[in-house]
Amino acid sequence: MSTALDLAADPVELTAALVDIESESRNESAIADAVEAALREQTTGFEILRHGNRVLARTNRGKAQRVILAGHLDTVPVAGNLPSRRETHPEEGDVLHGCGTVDMKSGDAVFLHLAATLEDPAHDLTLIFYDCEEIAAEFNGLNDIERELPEWLAGDVAILGEPTAGLIEAGCQGTLRVRVSTSGTRSHSARSWMGDNAIHKLGGVLTTLAAYEPRRVDIDGCEYREGLSAVGLGGGVAGNVIPDAAHVDVNFRFAPDRSVEQALDHVREVFAADLADGTVTLEVTDAAAGALPGLAHPAAAALVEAAQGRFRAKYGWTDVSRFSALGIPAVNLGPGDPNLAHRRDERVPVEQIRTVTELLRAYLS
Repeated sequence: MSTALDLAADPVELTAALVDIESESRNESAIADAVEAALREQTTGFEILRHGNRVLARTNRGKAQRVILAGHLDTVPVAGNLPSRRETHPEEGDVLHGCGTVDMKSGDAVFLHLAATLEDPAHDLTLIFYDCEEIAAEFNGLNDIERELPEWLAGDVAILGEPTAGLIEAGCQGTLRVRVSTSGTRSHSARSWMGDNAIHKLGGVLTTLAAYEPRRVDIDGCEYREGLSAVGLGGGVAGNVIPDAAHVDVNFRFAPDRSVEQALDHVREVFAADLADGTVTLEVTDAAAGALPGLAHPAAAALVEAAQGRFRAKYGWTDVSRFSALGIPAVNLGPGDPNLAHRRDERVPVEQIRTVTELLRAYLS
């Protein structure tokens, strides 16, 4: 039997109720059941669809614009931080502790509360609650929606309830991971002159990385800071062997005015001197495009106005990129400090939940 949720209740209490339904990735059926039942029983004017562990709802009132409110239902594994609890934090005041309070059941609670309590929204609304966001991208529930129910992703602006401390975080960075590999000749370390040390050849690559000066770029008033960083090293055979192979994994976080292809071209250019003799190679291991902020779009501009002009660039990659790829301006906006996501002491200030609720109520009204 599903857990009962009171969507009209204080969104803080609704957050706590959602948090208390354990929903680690791939185990979202109980929370999806509860969300579906609450939407069917406590909202009016919504078409509601259950698709696996995804719950979708939308109005069709013939409004001029459609706003998408999207949030994932899953969390990282519980770390001794359930059930939820409220306490007074010495610096943050009244806070709600628990797995998912920040990432992102407080955002889900805001969306659900508004669906039940907005009497006459100025826009048509689409609500998307999906699964498996916290694990590999191939399992993300939005993939299934895009493939099997693409009409549900149509809209004029999308708001992802990711934690932003109540500020609009526009767009997102792209990410590119490459493996820079070196080769040499194996030999006994007692006769090192007979070998060709592959690890030593990484010296030039690491020097290139240490000297790299990342770009800053302003897009729609948002400053994005790029970064090219070594994130892993591999090499070595044994304590008495000169290694014949080594590699360094490099992550490029790039501003959304670059495509993945342009980002790769830039990385190749940075390492051009290292790659010149052919003993150093570069291969792509992962890539995802960023998302432009799109704040000049009228629907997004109205949201910025409702937020009293408080916005900033999003550092990191989020699902706003999926909506941006569909031509839909998308922003991140939700309660909670993203730096506290996934921690044992994950917590959200109670007042932030209420502030975001009222901000979005004003915008949607």
